[in-house]
Amino acid sequence: MAQVQLRLPEKTLEQIDQWVKEGKFKNRSDAIKTIINLYEEREKTRQFYQMLHKRSQEAKEHPEGLVP
Repeated sequence: MAQVQLRLPEKTLEQIDQWVKEGKFKNRSDAIKTIINLYEEREKTRQFYQMLHKRSQEAKEHPEGLVP
């Protein structure tokens, strides 16, 4: 795994430290990795909904292409 240096606003770091203190994460690194993974999942979900919306529009415009 690669290591990176990260600059965060003090308030954000305080919030991460609070989550670690509460036991929500093992450490800062775990918290940041989890937050990034959640963002990636959110983006995948957003793309999926965009695709569904596009397909829905296509179905309205060309209902003859729908499988009965």
